[in-house]
Amino acid sequence: MKLYLIAGEASGDLHGSNLIKALHARQPNLDIRAWGGDLMAEAGANVVKHYRDLAFMGFTEVVKNIRTIAGNIRFCKRDILDFKPDALILIDYPGFNLRIAKWAKVQGIPVIYYISPQIWAWHQSRVHAIKRDVDLMLVILPFEQAFYQKYGVEAVYVGHPLLDAIQTMDLHPADKAMFPKKTIALLPGSRVQEVKRILPKMLSITSKFPDYQFVVAGTNNLSAAFYEPMLSHFPNVQLLRGQTYPLLKNSVAALVKSGTSTLEAALLNTPQVVCYAGSPISYQIAKRVIQVKYISLVNLVADKPLVQELIQDELNEVNLFQALGAILEPQNAAVMRKEYAALRQLLGEGGASGRAAAAILEHVVF
Repeated sequence: MKLYLIAGEASGDLHGSNLIKALHARQPNLDIRAWGGDLMAEAGANVVKHYRDLAFMGFTEVVKNIRTIAGNIRFCKRDILDFKPDALILIDYPGFNLRIAKWAKVQGIPVIYYISPQIWAWHQSRVHAIKRDVDLMLVILPFEQAFYQKYGVEAVYVGHPLLDAIQTMDLHPADKAMFPKKTIALLPGSRVQEVKRILPKMLSITSKFPDYQFVVAGTNNLSAAFYEPMLSHFPNVQLLRGQTYPLLKNSVAALVKSGTSTLEAALLNTPQVVCYAGSPISYQIAKRVIQVKYISLVNLVADKPLVQELIQDELNEVNLFQALGAILEPQNAAVMRKEYAALRQLLGEGGASGRAAAAILEHVVF
């Protein structure tokens, strides 16, 4: 059996790798070709396009890189046709993957989507295209199954794969010397544009907390040299690349760019402040189309403001200082951790990768 997987981001690479392991555990002879990253390659996929070449953030950045994106789409279609997969497995990354789903459906290739696009947050009309183009939707948030079923889309709730990832990872830091005192983690994202916007704002308050060690969670797809100019004026801040989970686990608090990382921090029990800043044009467009009360997954799943969100102009030195100071207070941190425990119950007990693999193989075979 041949499967073609497409993941376009670091989180997709992580969850794709665990899905590949679960698929191989059930069908050792699977031939898997993929777009993804190093983790998917290590799990046994033949990765033909790395996600670091695909990371364009926001409306204006997409427009600037439209030729590159169009070229990637053409290459992807040719590669899928040459490979002749029994099914196409799409992992999040909706701007690209929904286009490929529409094309693949016309080609008669079964389409399975793992980790739903967040269309319940904005542009809900896309659910009709999903109903037309996607044969099976595997969702990871409790409320998503009901959303899709309302529109007649076949959807299976498999649980959140972050629980699997955290349970299998070594959460001990590779270099304990990097944590000489209480540590605060800075997670500015994994894309060039978002890091350049968000990290300087995070760094602006580090001197106000002299009793703490600040550590930036760098990603492996961005070099140390990329971060160096931003960190050169902050001797109390260190960079730790490729160890986000150990860093969060060993930190007393974190400033976290909105996205999957907010849920990672919650599952690792780290009090956090959620941060977001986009380009002015991208933000104004997003503000008009977003249809949810919160931007962080933590607050969305909990359905209440469990963690503070600092968005766009609110992400400034004064607000960051106040918000971080608040969660460093022991009583406030204890309340947040108690809420995290309830959040974990909502997301289930793990095993999402195995359930997703079983659903995929059952669908492809039958």
